[in-house]
Amino acid sequence: MKKTTLLLLLIGSAIVTTAQTTKYFTRSAHIDFYSHTPMEDIKADNDQVSALLNLVNGEFVFTCLIKSFVFPKALMQEHFNEDYMESDKFPKSTFNGKIKDLSKIDFTKDGEYSVLVDGKLTMKDKTNEIEVPGTLIIKDGKITARSKFKIRPEDYNIHISAMVKEKIAKELEINVDAVMEPFKK
Repeated sequence: MKKTTLLLLLIGSAIVTTAQTTKYFTRSAHIDFYSHTPMEDIKADNDQVSALLNLVNGEFVFTCLIKSFVFPKALMQEHFNEDYMESDKFPKSTFNGKIKDLSKIDFTKDGEYSVLVDGKLTMKDKTNEIEVPGTLIIKDGKITARSKFKIRPEDYNIHISAMVKEKIAKELEINVDAVMEPFKK
């Protein structure tokens, strides 16, 4: 009797373990960028960002449509899409990366973990390898990923004209906030 009960518990445990989802996803992650200069502050938000996290191998993928960035002024948005990002020609930006030290994260219980993610960020026609710090918050069956890092527009072939060069920071602050749920096929 004891052997049968133990065997049933082990089988049940194996079923629960294999049934646990290994991918988390959202289509409504948030990315914003901020530029501060003495002449002007520029901020844009994008809430139509897809994010996928694979818990098995630590792969992290983000994709955003460039035209989904919203600015406080329509003219800023127009210049961003037409002059700087050429969003008709290069409609999206992507990040493909992997979490370093994945084994230090316990995805089975609520907690907060500092992480580093190595990956490739593509904007326009340029891809660069970057390492970004972040935080993973596991709570109530969801995973929230947050990160703050800086990029230089020139590193992504984003050319700023001399006329407005003093209005755009040399480094832009990027903020990412993604609340992901188990991926359902």
